[in-house]
Amino acid sequence: MTKRFATRSALAATMLLLVTPAIAAAQEDDGAPPPSKPGKPISAGEVLSGELNAMKIRDVKNAGKRVAMYQITSEPRRLPAPNGLCDLETGPETFQLVTSSDAQASQLKSFVGKEISVKVDEIACASDPGQMSEAVVTKWSLVKK
Repeated sequence: MTKRFATRSALAATMLLLVTPAIAAAQEDDGAPPPSKPGKPISAGEVLSGELNAMKIRDVKNAGKRVAMYQITSEPRRLPAPNGLCDLETGPETFQLVTSSDAQASQLKSFVGKEISVKVDEIACASDPGQMSEAVVTKWSLVKK
């Protein structure tokens, strides 16, 4: 039993010696970028551009049926008052596109993984626990490039 304890202790000490310099180097990283400035504002009527992502989520209103949720990943943007920065330092970077019809959903389906632009008509900070994005665009239209 003592031999087993000594072996485990030696192994733990060796691992600690190997890991400690890496942890110290990570903590002393002087090349860290300066704090980000808040993103530029976005309001109704403006264009939001970014990569379109799709995720499958369970719809609580539809007996747990899996539905597609679309999200744009963009540069940080500030929302109009009272939403402001959505309790984030730089503003939201992920924007959920709420589809109001099957036509809108099928329109987005062909652009998944690609860069798109949408004209924003209504936007707000995410407030429901099931939302995967930092902000929600409830009314929008696709902008042709």
